[in-house]
Amino acid sequence: MFGRLARNETLLTGVLAGVKSLTAADYAVCVPYPYLAQAQAMLQGSNIAWGAQNLSPNEEGAFTGAVAPGMLVDFACRYVIIGHSERRGLFHESNEIAAAKFAAAQAAGLTPIFCVGETLAERESGVMEQVIATQLDAILVRFGVAALLKSVIAYEPVWAIGTGKTASPEQAQAVHAFIRQRVAAHDAAVAVKLCILYGGSVKAGNAAELFACADIDGGLIGGASLVVEDFVAICRAAQ
Repeated sequence: MFGRLARNETLLTGVLAGVKSLTAADYAVCVPYPYLAQAQAMLQGSNIAWGAQNLSPNEEGAFTGAVAPGMLVDFACRYVIIGHSERRGLFHESNEIAAAKFAAAQAAGLTPIFCVGETLAERESGVMEQVIATQLDAILVRFGVAALLKSVIAYEPVWAIGTGKTASPEQAQAVHAFIRQRVAAHDAAVAVKLCILYGGSVKAGNAAELFACADIDGGLIGGASLVVEDFVAICRAAQ
């Protein structure tokens, strides 16, 4: 929950200048709802897409304060983040709610960035794979593996978000490989095409090493995306 109009303008102007010549990767920013119009105005026609950080699973109705998928479409959003660990943890969003939002996003023509990940306690107790499998199965069982073709998966170890801690490349790759293998058990072709991002304190200094891993296709960037130089450096690492 960061940003003001003036600060956003400075940030987006710098990012636009920094990535305009980069063509070997896809770039997007997901901004708070009040700044979607600003993002659309500044980014349209560029090589940077935009999206939102959440949505309602409902198309419309008496849900004061909620934002419907169609409202995001009105601002030409391409992406929306679903199931972020902060939504799951702070707002108690279940796998079922995340799955409903995933379906609502796709029905509106949006590409969901579906987040999965474990807490430190879950990792240390040896249930990490079970937790992530359950989160994935909320999509696979309910909508089928083909639904993943129009989505992005983001692995975000909860213990590495905003803490300064980062999973080692080996740790991150192991989980990304597990995700891809679980999808491959349903459909190998979908698994090959699936884009899996790593999101856990990605910085300019560790991005290249993380992105070099076989099953890490890019990053879901948090704090570093608020600093022009850092975010552009990470974008360059994705080349």
